[in-house]
Amino acid sequence: MTPKASNSRENKWKSLALVAIAAMLTASAAVAADEPDLIFRRSTVFKWLTPNDKLATYGIDDPEVEGVACHFTVPEKGGVKGWLGVAEQVSDISLACRQIGPIHFKGKMEQADDMFRQRRSLFFKKMQIVRGCDAKRNVLVYMVYTDRLIEGSPKNSTSSVPIMPWGASDTTIQKCGDFIQ
Repeated sequence: MTPKASNSRENKWKSLALVAIAAMLTASAAVAADEPDLIFRRSTVFKWLTPNDKLATYGIDDPEVEGVACHFTVPEKGGVKGWLGVAEQVSDISLACRQIGPIHFKGKMEQADDMFRQRRSLFFKKMQIVRGCDAKRNVLVYMVYTDRLIEGSPKNSTSSVPIMPWGASDTTIQKCGDFIQ
């Protein structure tokens, strides 16, 4: 192999590595923008010298449907494993979603689209909030559940948001069925 060909191949690998790093940075920035807001935490189990087990309540706006917000409460393991970030979190998650302003769809959506997802263990478990549309009743339906690489949990919670006018000036009521692909 000539030095010129070797140098060209090395430059291609460097370019690919830079593109991969840029993609990871962009993806992590997008994930950070979608982080839920911590509303409050409450200790449930006292632990000596390590963090307590807690319940944490978060709020998040639906990124595809303006005027809808969801609040969910998740258990957070304390102790040494929780402190180190390696504890597998339990699947008991509650969910409540409400209309907080005029509802406007930002574009077409899939039925049972992920609205939010978050890892609940170091590798295998994740929590997901999915959104659907009950077109017959013009209601947005949100469900939270956790899944694992091998097996999921049947524990879940559901909340629905009827699409209603918001004040006297909100005269156009969109139909969620018009925005499902």
